[in-house]
Amino acid sequence: MPDREYRDVGTPFLIPRRESRTAMSRVAQHAPSGHPASLARTRSRQSGSLAPCAPVRGAFALWVTAVAAGVFETVLAVARMVGDGSGSGGEIAIGLAIRLPVFAAALLIALRMRSGRAWARITLTLALGVAGTASMVVQPIRALVQGRSLGAAFEEAGAMDIAFGASRALHVAAVLTAVVLMFLPTANAYFRAHRADRASAATRETGPGRSHVG
Repeated sequence: MPDREYRDVGTPFLIPRRESRTAMSRVAQHAPSGHPASLARTRSRQSGSLAPCAPVRGAFALWVTAVAAGVFETVLAVARMVGDGSGSGGEIAIGLAIRLPVFAAALLIALRMRSGRAWARITLTLALGVAGTASMVVQPIRALVQGRSLGAAFEEAGAMDIAFGASRALHVAAVLTAVVLMFLPTANAYFRAHRADRASAATRETGPGRSHVG
């Protein structure tokens, strides 16, 4: 009968096919996150594609949060410039023409990072994690170096200043936490698995000995 069919698994014993499949399923179910068996289980649940692990999903959510904070801060800055007349229409338009494409690019790269692209992880780390964070904290640090105290800043701050400061603090925290999450061991295993997946796919398409992955 089919359910009692036996097969040789390279050992001195013969194992029923059904029992072999059950044993392999138990290994995958109890494998820790990031383990090859766990990744294989995730792959099977996603119809052949690797699903992002928890740190990568968390990092993606934080990048979205950071972009949302950036948009909110831009709205506040434009409202201030319009309200007190400190910026012309041309200056506001130029600022928006620079910021909006940056926000869109950040989201697109974050999506590529979520899908396992290592280059997107590096780009987010350098462009937003390093350069972006430096641009956000340089002004407050300069003010502190020049002797301006936090207490005095709070006393002089209006509602819009407080909202901007709270958003900026969330923005910086989201960026730094996202960078950390992207380089946790489980995340590293996820990116390695995707790289191996692409290399395997390239080998199947081009044939052994002729594949290369950029």
